[in-house]
Amino acid sequence: MSAFPNDPKTQVMRQVQQEAAMQNARMLVEKLNEHCFERCVPKPGTSLSKGEEACFTACMEKYMSAWNTVSKTYVARIQRESQQSAGGLQNAL
Repeated sequence: MSAFPNDPKTQVMRQVQQEAAMQNARMLVEKLNEHCFERCVPKPGTSLSKGEEACFTACMEKYMSAWNTVSKTYVARIQRESQQSAGGLQNAL
């Protein structure tokens, strides 16, 4: 990012990052509901049984752990590729 935090370009980039983070959070919640609810609540009623709650909690924890692992790996790859392309550009100059 720019060295100037109030720079319009920096502000736009920050806004885009925030919107992307919100979209990722919405997608995570949607997938959690879709995947874990279908798996743990075969016959929806007015409330969840203790077994359904336990299943849902375990499913969410596993799903979020996997999501975090994939996200960290993706971010590390992007950073590595960004550094490699920047290094290649510096070597070309």
